[in-house]
Amino acid sequence: MLKRERRKLLRLSFNKETMSTTARNFFTPGQKKDIQQAILNAELDTSGEIRVHIENTCTGDIFDRASYLFKELNIHKTERRNGVLFYLAVKDRKFAILGDKGINKVVTDDFWDDIRKILRDNFRDGEFTKGLVDGITLVGTKLKKHYPYQTGDINELPDEISFGEEWKNGKQKRT
Repeated sequence: MLKRERRKLLRLSFNKETMSTTARNFFTPGQKKDIQQAILNAELDTSGEIRVHIENTCTGDIFDRASYLFKELNIHKTERRNGVLFYLAVKDRKFAILGDKGINKVVTDDFWDDIRKILRDNFRDGEFTKGLVDGITLVGTKLKKHYPYQTGDINELPDEISFGEEWKNGKQKRT
């Protein structure tokens, strides 16, 4: 499945105002639209699939939780195994970026470094939306080289941000 050495983890910078929010209201409706639009734009040029999942906390190892969510969100079920998960645990100030085995098989070891740096630097400055939008955009650009969009490609995964525990068995529960 996912290689443990591929994990990219960092602590996010938060202020007291940020800490009082929940995963669902961490971003404003406009910011959520910007993030979703970044996913849509990135997927225009690649057959790769991108998901963003946000939770309040992550008990235990962030990589283990992100790997679990990768499966729960069915990211591993894309035809070409070219899905990416951006996972944030906002109250624990952690994030992880995971790519499926199809991606990790064809990219260099430093493929994720620029993406991780964009997120880290923007998050440190409190620019969470910009960090995600720029990171998603770069993933789309990088995936285009290995997985260009081809006629007939379908959107295999939802583009909406998912939150908390609302995803069970690959289906989003209405809240």
